[in-house]
Amino acid sequence: MPLVRIDLSKKHPEGFAQQVGEIVYEVMTAHINVPKDDKFQVITRHDNAELVMPKSYLGIEYSEGIIFIQVTLNEGRTTEIKKKFYKSICEDLVEKLKVRPQDIVINLVEVSKENWSFGNGEMQYAPKEYDVAR
Repeated sequence: MPLVRIDLSKKHPEGFAQQVGEIVYEVMTAHINVPKDDKFQVITRHDNAELVMPKSYLGIEYSEGIIFIQVTLNEGRTTEIKKKFYKSICEDLVEKLKVRPQDIVINLVEVSKENWSFGNGEMQYAPKEYDVAR
């Protein structure tokens, strides 16, 4: 269960943020083994003053069109899979939405499975020995 947070400027046109979310979801199902319907996203559009970044970092120059994508997901994917994931998101955003590749910042936060509750106050992925007696 990935939880995706997408932060971007309000300067992008209406509906653009949801298109970004759809592209991220499609890449997750295609490249990092996320099941269909496992789509949890928080998409936030910000005033430019709320998006803070350097003019450049590691030789990459950023613009007001920057998009921050943070994905919290279960640990265990290889470096190669992560590289393909980053590249696929970038290629699709550039091709489909004409985003500058320099303006796509992606961060993965890996957690163990017991760090999720999908509702009802339960730890659905925990081994049964960790069930709490009610």
